[in-house]
Amino acid sequence: MSAPPATPEDHLADARAAVLAAALPHAPFTGWSANTLQIAIQEAGVDPGLALLAFPDGEMSLLEAFWSTLDAALTHEIAARALANTPLSQRIAIILKTYIALLRPHREAVRRALALQAMPLNAPHGLACLYRTVDAMWRAAGDASNDFNFYTKRATLAAVTASVVTHWLGEGGDDAGALDSFIDRRINDILRFEKFKAGAGRFLQGLPQPATVLGRIAGIVSGTLSR
Repeated sequence: MSAPPATPEDHLADARAAVLAAALPHAPFTGWSANTLQIAIQEAGVDPGLALLAFPDGEMSLLEAFWSTLDAALTHEIAARALANTPLSQRIAIILKTYIALLRPHREAVRRALALQAMPLNAPHGLACLYRTVDAMWRAAGDASNDFNFYTKRATLAAVTASVVTHWLGEGGDDAGALDSFIDRRINDILRFEKFKAGAGRFLQGLPQPATVLGRIAGIVSGTLSR
């Protein structure tokens, strides 16, 4: 049975992959710049018109392709490990350690990427990429929440992931054992926060709902004004 014909999105995906592969050796030296993108397009032999469609926001689209490729690799790696019966805290620790292992060959490229995304104009792009990464992490961990916890879990893990990557880029990245210990301590921080949040949730359940209180206040005020 013959394979289905390639779609336009398939061609764009192939172009992104080829250009990203060509850009990675340059990024540690020239950064995630427009110049790096142009050199990579030429080296990959991608048609300039197709490259414009594949990278509509220029170097920021190239950077997005970098993070997305890492997210996909992480999802694949964790799925292959069958962690369903592993305690959640251990799953998150394994996911973070696997993520750092995927980043390790690209340490200077990662440093350049974060420096670019730390610039005020690029901060929203950086936050969007970080959100997609931690969303991929939680989904790989088997999280199926669709309530308020969906957001709090991702916000908490985003802070931990940023802390771990920053530590890895600094002096802590050269000692694998020390880095693993650092990750384990951050996971314990998450567990303490989740216990606090659960206790606070039980406490808040015993309090009147804000809408009810506001409704009563509005009724009192309305009655007072009508007299």
